[in-house]
Amino acid sequence: MTALFQAQVFLLLQQAPALSDTVFTKEVSEQTAFQTVTSIASGLMSVALLVLTVFLVPAAWNFRKSYEKINKLLERVYGDINPIVRHVSTISDNVDYITTSIRVDVQQVNRTIAEANQRLNHALALSEQRLNEFNALLQVVQREAEGAFITAAATVRGVRVGAETFQSEALSASAPPFTDPDYEEFYDGDDDYPTETLRESRPRIRPRTRG
Repeated sequence: MTALFQAQVFLLLQQAPALSDTVFTKEVSEQTAFQTVTSIASGLMSVALLVLTVFLVPAAWNFRKSYEKINKLLERVYGDINPIVRHVSTISDNVDYITTSIRVDVQQVNRTIAEANQRLNHALALSEQRLNEFNALLQVVQREAEGAFITAAATVRGVRVGAETFQSEALSASAPPFTDPDYEEFYDGDDDYPTETLRESRPRIRPRTRG
């Protein structure tokens, strides 16, 4: 096995100088217009990529620096705005609490006003009822007073008429007999006048005896 391997190596070493002295030739064909345009375009693209790389690397570096600056600025602004946002949230909670308290107070005030209005209407109704009752009482009192006044006036008038009648009767009893000649001639019974009828129709006044 080892002898066979050594023989093959020896043959290869002998063929190596022969291969180095052998010249191989290859026929190169002419490039077409498409291949020429393609090669030129490939070169232009390579140059453009190179130029773009040259300009983009500094731009990317500057963009990174700008991004870091913007990030730091945003962190600073966030640090400054965070307390403000916290205070705004607290203020919003306080405003909400105050609004709720005011709403509750307004509801209580409205309820109180409604109750007061109801009581006022009830009091007005009672006052109107009492006033109507008082007016009815005044009407009754007025009627009673008018009746009493009329009764008193009638009584006074009756007393006055009775007093006048009593006075006239007293004066008639104390006056002397009437001596008019014409009266005697009219009532002497000698004339043709119906004296009996006149005497019966004439009122008779008798004097009252005083005991």
